[in-house]
Amino acid sequence: MALHVIVGAGPVGTATARLLAERGERVRVVTRRGTGPEHPAVERIAADAGDADRLTALTEGAIALYNCANPAYHRWATDWPPLAAALLTAAGRSGAVLATVGNLYGYGPVDAPMTEATPLAATGTKGRVRNRMWADALAAHRAGHARVTEVRGSDYIGLGGTSLAMMVLPRVLAGQRVFLPVDWDAPHTWTYVPDVARTLVAAATDARAWGRAWHVPSPPAASMRELARRTAARAGAPAPRLTRMPYPVLWAAGVVNPFARELRETAHQFAGAFVLDSSAATATLGVEPTPLDRIVDEMAAGLHTPAPR
Repeated sequence: MALHVIVGAGPVGTATARLLAERGERVRVVTRRGTGPEHPAVERIAADAGDADRLTALTEGAIALYNCANPAYHRWATDWPPLAAALLTAAGRSGAVLATVGNLYGYGPVDAPMTEATPLAATGTKGRVRNRMWADALAAHRAGHARVTEVRGSDYIGLGGTSLAMMVLPRVLAGQRVFLPVDWDAPHTWTYVPDVARTLVAAATDARAWGRAWHVPSPPAASMRELARRTAARAGAPAPRLTRMPYPVLWAAGVVNPFARELRETAHQFAGAFVLDSSAATATLGVEPTPLDRIVDEMAAGLHTPAPR
């Protein structure tokens, strides 16, 4: 059994650990508090992944090191650089392939479907942080110091997803009105968490994937209104009541609310079409996206609905 080391036990880290464990692989999950899924094949270790020496020791003998970490949203600029550096150092020293879970922030505002060749033109802080991480990893790969790959998905849906949609849907299922700065009818790509895990493992274990980034195979784009309508219909809930908040309201909220302030940088993702082309990963790595109907069924059956106000 090969050893796989996963840093982070959030939705993607947990899904990746379970996927590998169910395949019969040895899995070591590293988090600050030693959390992670319970499974006989999963070893949970409490450690600071920012400590390159400690992480290197934990990665010795592993075939892959998965970066599924996710520092607090408002701390990316300070927390990501040393953590990314430690992961890259540990991969280089141990010989494990570094497979990183990225995102689409690095592209910045776009006016066409995103491919892996779309320029990394972000001007916001979070996008620049992610782009620097990838540039450093790619430089190490090209210099022969490490083997790296990255997978990038759109907003996560499905149970355990953490996107704006997963904040909206429970309210929709409870029959509540939702008031957000969203173009409810713009086409939007949604990425299923287990598909991220499948793509991550495929990229880490296939030499053809190394040295480049891949988009996670995702179902055809659907607007937020369509996603909400389909989920409500499957759950037997009332039709969604969705109202668009003017952007100045979001800006004003950011003056006093740190989370709202961080949303300013990525507001473009919900202001118009935001579509991902993930055909390359399907063609090369053989990963097919989970059909949206199946994801909708899962969400309709399993989402918690808050009490009506």
